[in-house]
Amino acid sequence: MLRSDYIYYPLQFKRPGGTSRGVLHTKKSWLIRVWDDSHPDKKGVGECSIIDGLSIDDVPEYDQKLADVCQTVETVATAGVLLDGWPSIRFGLETALHDLRGSSPFILYPSPFTEGRDSIPINGLIWMGEAPFMKAQIREKLEAGFGCLKLKIGALDFQNELEILKEIRREYAKSDLELRVDANGAFSPSDAAEKLKRLAELDLHSIEQPVRAGQTDCMALLCRESPLPIALDEELIGITSREEMQGLLKTVQPRYIILKPALLGGIHKAEEWIACASQLSIGWWVTSALESNIGLNAIAQWTYSLKSAMIHGLGTGSLYTNNIPSPLTLTSDRLSYDPQKPWQLG
Repeated sequence: MLRSDYIYYPLQFKRPGGTSRGVLHTKKSWLIRVWDDSHPDKKGVGECSIIDGLSIDDVPEYDQKLADVCQTVETVATAGVLLDGWPSIRFGLETALHDLRGSSPFILYPSPFTEGRDSIPINGLIWMGEAPFMKAQIREKLEAGFGCLKLKIGALDFQNELEILKEIRREYAKSDLELRVDANGAFSPSDAAEKLKRLAELDLHSIEQPVRAGQTDCMALLCRESPLPIALDEELIGITSREEMQGLLKTVQPRYIILKPALLGGIHKAEEWIACASQLSIGWWVTSALESNIGLNAIAQWTYSLKSAMIHGLGTGSLYTNNIPSPLTLTSDRLSYDPQKPWQLG
């Protein structure tokens, strides 16, 4: 018989994280444990965490729902459809069960990555803020050896953001540094096309979610006419059926989609998105959603198992003052797993 419990573990940012939707100071996170009565000493651990204003399960009833899931975990584990409206809980339970069934604690997908023999290339994330703050972050990432930067834009005056990007391009050519930007839906339908045209002049790799989600016709038009490749991110949230996935991708025809398992409904749901995108020759990469090292570990191991050549967005573990010490290690722009380092879950 499966049993489960959980604890609330809010994550504290070292410095506020700016996005076009506001500034993040903390992140709500719960750690869920699962075990079997027949082997009570062997437990699987997963993370259920939400982003304020973005996760569709960011609701007052969240804690009660998680408590109900833990009380009925045997039933829920075999009928995941019960969690269709709770993507982060499904992700946490799914990865906890995967951990429970593994041969070693916290090893969900055994591979050269978990053996410490290989690593995953990741982008350096540049948070929104005033120009001096963003420039300081850029210098820090470039000095650390990152070959791909992702800048969150949409909070400053657009001309100021263009100048920051131009400064980078004056020093680093496209062949030396890949630049991605994420607007988080900050552009309006009336000015998006012109902004995309100006951004494209800077040899950027892509832009994520230029206009807010739900404006399907506008997004489809932008994807057809933009000189800058567009990636869908928030647009995927809340879509659960294979038919809806296929319908969205066929209508919009983006160049890429961004996969965040905790926002989309777990690993299995993200794999459905990959299958739909592959049928339409749409590219993709994986991005964590500001999880602690518990969630990041699961996402990183799964990402490595996909054998994708893309640069992924997995470097979030250093954001918090109270992250859980783990074997995950960031060296330059490579995320690795050191099996000699212990987990310190407490």
